[in-house]
Formats: sequence, C-alpha cells, structure tokens
Amino acid sequence: MLPKFRHVKGVLDNGLRVVTVELPHLHSAAVVMYAKVGSRYETPDDNGLSHFVEHMLFRGTSRYPNSYALNFAIEDLGGTLYAETGRDYSLYQISLDPELVPQGLEVFGDIFGAPAFTQIDVERQIILEEINEDLDDEGRDINLDDLARRTSFPDHPLGQKITGPMENVKRFSVDDVRRHFASFYGAENIILCVSGPVEAQAVMTSAARWLGSLPSGEPAKSEPPPDMNDGAHFAYVASPGAQTSVQLLFRALPESHPDYVALQTLGRVLDDGMSTRLHYTLCDQKGLAYYVSAAIEPFHDTAQFEISGAAAHAKLAELVQESLVLVGKLRDEPVTDRELRKAKRRYCLDLASAFDDPDAMAGWFGGTELFYPPSEFDQKVARMEAVTADDVQRVAQAMFRTERLVVAAAGGLTARQRKGVERVIRAWK
Repeated sequence: MLPKFRHVKGVLDNGLRVVTVELPHLHSAAVVMYAKVGSRYETPDDNGLSHFVEHMLFRGTSRYPNSYALNFAIEDLGGTLYAETGRDYSLYQISLDPELVPQGLEVFGDIFGAPAFTQIDVERQIILEEINEDLDDEGRDINLDDLARRTSFPDHPLGQKITGPMENVKRFSVDDVRRHFASFYGAENIILCVSGPVEAQAVMTSAARWLGSLPSGEPAKSEPPPDMNDGAHFAYVASPGAQTSVQLLFRALPESHPDYVALQTLGRVLDDGMSTRLHYTLCDQKGLAYYVSAAIEPFHDTAQFEISGAAAHAKLAELVQESLVLVGKLRDEPVTDRELRKAKRRYCLDLASAFDDPDAMAGWFGGTELFYPPSEFDQKVARMEAVTADDVQRVAQAMFRTERLVVAAAGGLTARQRKGVERVIRAWK
C-alpha cells in the first residue's frame, strides 16, 4: 500500500509556480528551484552562459556577501546547496529538516532576488578547470556525450556543450551574467517545489514572503530540432587508452508522447538488470565488454535512446555490430511475455520507491511541471499495464532506423579498426 500523499499547485502574484508534495511519512524535506534555462536556450555566442550563471549564483548575495557566508548559512541549517545545469533546465536544491524549510526559502530568496555576482575571475578559472576535465593530454575534447549530441543535433542548440567552449568562458563578463540571469530567472520561468513532511499552505506563505518580489519575466521558448533523414552518422575522436568508448544514439519519442511508456518498456527489456538482453548477450555470453548500458534522455519535444559501452580497440566493431543486432531483433520480433511482465513489475516497483525519496518526488511533480502537468501514480501504472508486445515493437520499428542512428566513439582505433566500425554502421539496415 502506498503512503498517503498529495501534491498541491499554487501561483504567486508574480507568476512563480509553487508545487508542494506533502509526504507526511518522511523525515526530511527537499527545497528545489527548477529553471527553464540551459544550453538549449543559448546562441553560439552565449553558449556556456547558463552554466556560468549557475556557478556565479554560489558567489554570495546582498545578505551573504561571499561564497563562504552563503554556504555557511545553508550548512548551518544542516543542508548543502546543490546545483546543476542541463541542456533544457537547471536546478538548485537544498535538503534539510522539514522544520527549517522557511529558513531555506529565505536563503533562496536572497540567492534569486539579490545575487552579488562577485569574484567572476576566480569562478572563471574554476569553470575552465571543469572544462579541462573533458580534454586529453593533447587538448582534444573527448567528452563522448558532447560528441554524440553535437553529431545528433548539428544545427540545433541541443547539440551545444553545456559548459560552452573555452573561448566563450574566457570572455564572459559580469554584464553578460546579469543579462542572462535577468532573461531566464524571472518568476514566470521558474518553479519552486518543496517535498517532504510539509503543508502546502505554510509553503505558500513562506514562498510569498521570500520569493514574491522576484520580477515576473517571461517563459523561455525553444525550437524543436529538425528530423533526421540523411542516413547514419559516425563521429570519432582519437585519444590514447586501453579501450575505446562508444555511444549509439537513436532519435526517440518525447516524454509527452502517448507511446513514451512503451519506449520505457523497451528500454527495460534491453537493459534493466544482468538478465536483460544487453548485458547478458554482450557481456555475459560474448565477453565484448565489462559494462554496457542503455538509457533514455528525454526532452519535451524529442528524446535520445542511448546505448553506451567500452571495449578493447579490436573488439569495438563487433560490440557495435552486436548492439545493432540486438536492437534489430526488438524491431523485427515481439518481446516475450516473460520479458514484458518483468519490465512492468520493475517499473512499478521503481515508481513506488520514489515515495521514499523527497528529491525524486520533487523531480516528478516539480521538474516535470516546467514543461507539462505530471501524471499521478495510478495514471503511470495504468499506462504501463496497458503496454503490449505490439506497442513495444511499434516503437522499436519507428526508432531503430538507419536515418535515426548516430554512433560516436573516443579512443585509440587504428585506421583499419575505424574503417571496420564504419562498415558495420553502413551495413546495418
């Protein structure tokens, strides 16, 4: 039996949407601010500025004049300020004692209402060091996620690097930071979510007090990426090492699509434990890799279905080939009743486990609300239970096509080995 809970939505006068997820059975709370800002909303000249602003928001406020004072205030409440910038949204989070939620919202009011944006040159050096983590000894960018998405979305902001290029980071000014912050951190473009053993009315009262004076701003807008229709693509960057890493990406259905739940089922049939097709075939039986995985990267208007792995250079072509064989079987043959039943059971168990995690519940009901209303637990379960083998095969047939495929690799392939991978990709139908 699921614990009692409810989620309540409200809107402040300035347009800030406030989502409260009441979870009386828990003992901790999450205060999370979601903003529709990220590399997807940037021009090439501004690429990396969303990530830069995220870092600068840690640099203090009018009340907490530097990073030490701000972080001490949060840690003194028992929490830690966590933030991340993505392609289509960013988040800021404090997990803390439920009784201290009002104090946490007071700190958020300072962060988003009166950021100081000090010590930009120090923060710039930190970000440049972060970018250096993606480079090898010869300065080549070997971040496979970025390479794959740049190839999949070559003329669209979804293909841009989240941290941006070094030349942008080196020239961003405080004026750029303030401009970007003013454009994307208005109340109309952000959602506050508080989840845990809290009451919606108390959350609304505190939110109005500490965040009600934020300027309204405007919701951010984005253009959908163009369809892929010109055949499979292969991208490769040379880098020394004992293995070559690889990603196979397929353009997939967006999270809002009615068949997205069938896509989730397909993903679990392929990779959700050591008995599923990906690990059992490629690792357990063929010994092509130590670890492989499949995942869905969803957006509101598209998605990426990703298979990732790494292998000795001489094995890479076979790893790619056998991965394509596996997805081809999902396209050409219905999944078995046993696989379908197991995938559904594990989905529902994972869904129920979110009720023990205030962070997960905040993402479910708060983060989703940035783009569309979230589904209730019963709705999600009913949709999953209704998925058939035919639904899974239909999604596989729509997704696993040559024109939707991108393969990206980084490693030490010889010219012959690289050509072998290219032949496998060209031959796949």
